[in-house]
Amino acid sequence: MTPSTILFDLDGTLLDTAPDMGEAANRVLAEFDLPPLTAEQIYTHTSFGARGLLTAGFGEQAKHQDPIALRARFLYHYGQAICQGTQVYPGIDALLDKLAHLAMRWGIVTNKPEGLTHQLLDHFPRLQAAQVIVGADTYAHAKPHPLPLLEAAKTLDCAPECCFYVGDIENDTRAARAANMKSVVAGWGYVGDPALISNWEADHIFTTPTQLSAFLGS
Repeated sequence: MTPSTILFDLDGTLLDTAPDMGEAANRVLAEFDLPPLTAEQIYTHTSFGARGLLTAGFGEQAKHQDPIALRARFLYHYGQAICQGTQVYPGIDALLDKLAHLAMRWGIVTNKPEGLTHQLLDHFPRLQAAQVIVGADTYAHAKPHPLPLLEAAKTLDCAPECCFYVGDIENDTRAARAANMKSVVAGWGYVGDPALISNWEADHIFTTPTQLSAFLGS
């Protein structure tokens, strides 16, 4: 099936945000005199946001901390230096060119707070051109609940079954299934152990944006 609309996750799908997400987490850890996350820990947990990164950093101490306060500190630090090392993944610009050529609608559905999402996208004009942008707090529920995906499809006047949702973690495939969309794994992102992807029951797995672009035809 060739979709009429593609919705994308942001972190680990369109943008490699790990450097800046990891730095924000490390600044929180430093406030507690804890060692910084390793590069591997940052890569593994960035797609799970503040919760994933801080849980990895605090370890057993996490259960003794106020998660709301920790998240607030993380978001503060992240907002102060949101685009120091973040980059568009290779092949994304060409993929967006293909969508434009095919007159295909596209949008972004992320679990990053909406305000920070727009703050980050200010640095990436091509991504600002998304026809819908949905953050974690745009609606009453965030992924893996299907509501954000369904509302994005509604905004684009697209039936869910005609949408692809592209993301790099299992919760993205769960959200797509719950929304009756085709789930696509961004294998170039923070997928973790590639051997486990087959357990996600995704409809498609692409290792590069170029592969996805080729799938969409000419």
